[in-house]
Amino acid sequence: MSASATSKRLCVFTSALGGGGVQRSMRQLASGLAARGYTVDLVVCHGDRQLARELAAAHVNVVVLRPSWPGVGRLLALKADPLALGLLGSTVLWPLKTWRKLAYLAALRDHLRQHPPVGLLSAMTQCNLVALWAHRLAGCPGRVVVSERNMLSAFITRHADKWRWQYLAPLVAHAYQRADAIVAVSQAVADDLAHTTGLAHAAIVTAPNPVIDDVLRGDVAEARRGPHLASPKPTVLGVGRLVDQKDPMTLLRAFARVRRHRSARLVLIGEGDQRPALLAEAAALGIAEDVSLPGWDERPFHAMAMADVFVLASRWEGLPGVLIQALACGCPVVATDAPGGSAEILAHGRYGHLVPVGDVEAMAQAIEASLDAPGDRAARLARAEDYSVERATAVYAALLDPGLI
Repeated sequence: MSASATSKRLCVFTSALGGGGVQRSMRQLASGLAARGYTVDLVVCHGDRQLARELAAAHVNVVVLRPSWPGVGRLLALKADPLALGLLGSTVLWPLKTWRKLAYLAALRDHLRQHPPVGLLSAMTQCNLVALWAHRLAGCPGRVVVSERNMLSAFITRHADKWRWQYLAPLVAHAYQRADAIVAVSQAVADDLAHTTGLAHAAIVTAPNPVIDDVLRGDVAEARRGPHLASPKPTVLGVGRLVDQKDPMTLLRAFARVRRHRSARLVLIGEGDQRPALLAEAAALGIAEDVSLPGWDERPFHAMAMADVFVLASRWEGLPGVLIQALACGCPVVATDAPGGSAEILAHGRYGHLVPVGDVEAMAQAIEASLDAPGDRAARLARAEDYSVERATAVYAALLDPGLI
């Protein structure tokens, strides 16, 4: 990186500092860009003091936006794109409850005016739209890069009972044409975005998520030096929100079938509205003593390194970072062949087992197969490095700052 990069400012905008895989990847990307010499503002709607301190140590400026009255956001969205009145009316202007992210449109506009970046990156659909509108209102000359991290069609289908979301795809198609680059985190997400919105495939760039960093590598090395952390029973591990998308119930029932044949325990790291149902089902299946729900862990890498098999049971995904993290920890993996990037990560079964979505018996069989034959750990480690922070940062830096090319 040339010395001139140190005078360039980049802005990264997302919903929050903490909370999940998207937020983690954006923190890693901001840190990676700062390490390349950029002044980086990580702008969020919701902060976290501990994470902010960690980012400050990595020379990332954390900016927590103040919300305005939601009605202000509606008016500013219309001001930013008055020709889109019909599309905005159905999704933003007329519904009694509008997007929470709109409350931060004014503050993001003001930040961009006061600290104009050479490039603005945003993540997730609502943040992407707010970023495009704020950038236009601020009159910034820099580039805007929007990134889709999940299957847009799955979101629209899941909210089919709410009529306003049926107009989201045409609004995205209209607004994203103003972006300087549209990024999808996997080919599956890119295909879904093109099919759902009508955007040209050629307009969508596929770029890796920054997942593997020195923190993860250090945690894995420490865990490998601590065999006292291992359980006397083989451990089946799941990491993710306890919600319908992640389908932890199928994993729990698959584990119950495994327990019929062998001693084992299940650890589900995460929180969500399905916790009570999972606990009740574990009791009904007679496996409660071997099921642990310890809550959310921002750094579950020790658990991944010591687990005997990691399972991702999702109904759909974008590019699941936890699956990459598990590979980086050397853990054998089982994943559903769900819409999204899981099959891409596993090279369609080369680096782990793929099973149909919601198939309890197939998942149980794959878990047992992984316990019996863990496979090539070195190959899993090498595959994970394809998603390193260093590689991803180079791609995003080139999109945000074309002067690098």
